Amino acid sequence: MVSFSVMTAAIARNGEKLKGQVAVVTGSAKRLGRAVAMRLAEEGADIVIHYRSSAGDAQSAVTEIEKAGRRGYAIAADLTSVAEIKRLFDQAAKQFGRLDILVNSAANFLPSSIISTTEEIWDASLDTNLKAPFFCAQAAAPLLRRTKGTIINFADTGGLLGWPGYIAHSVSKAGVVMLTKVLAKALAPEVRVNAIAPGTITMPGDPPEWEADFIKLAPLARTGVPPDVTGAVVFLACSKFITGQVLVVDGGRTL
Repeated sequence: MVSFSVMTAAIARNGEKLKGQVAVVTGSAKRLGRAVAMRLAEEGADIVIHYRSSAGDAQSAVTEIEKAGRRGYAIAADLTSVAEIKRLFDQAAKQFGRLDILVNSAANFLPSSIISTTEEIWDASLDTNLKAPFFCAQAAAPLLRRTKGTIINFADTGGLLGWPGYIAHSVSKAGVVMLTKVLAKALAPEVRVNAIAPGTITMPGDPPEWEADFIKLAPLARTGVPPDVTGAVVFLACSKFITGQVLVVDGGRTL
């Protein structure tokens, strides 16, 4: 959790690059999505915290944002339902009157080998990781066109390398890479669309074996931490001449 003092100090240091803008960050009640939402708030944006069931965490995120002098608003939605997605963006527009940034960070990470993959795992992976970002982009597009805004999707290195123990997940994230490219073409020139492909990002409380396994494979010999990813999000949000790209943030793992 980001403290009020840390956030306010960061605001002063970074100069509010996103002041006056509004961001929807999906899956932002907890973990990396929350870190992204907090960083965008540090940069001056008002934030819609989307969550599915973590109401308490979502409200505490809103409280942190408001303590830092930004506006926050939590909205629950099941992103596997197009009707729920439409309601999410209708409520966001009603609350803030505009939208400048959509970060599609909500995802699941379901193990599925050639033997263990079931229809339920396949559908859950594709619905959450690929179907939802598309329909979120579709719902957000009219708002983003008005502000010449941006979409930042979350792929990951599984979508670039392919993990045989996570087949459905890898396919879904590979789809996010292509989705980013076709959306960049479809929504240009008004809306920029890019993606981030993180490697292993560890947070307090994560199993130590995650870090140990990744360190063996990454030339930089460490896992990523949330600021590595949140800094990349801010970079893409502010980069007015970049669209259709996938920024790999993996310590060199894909080398």
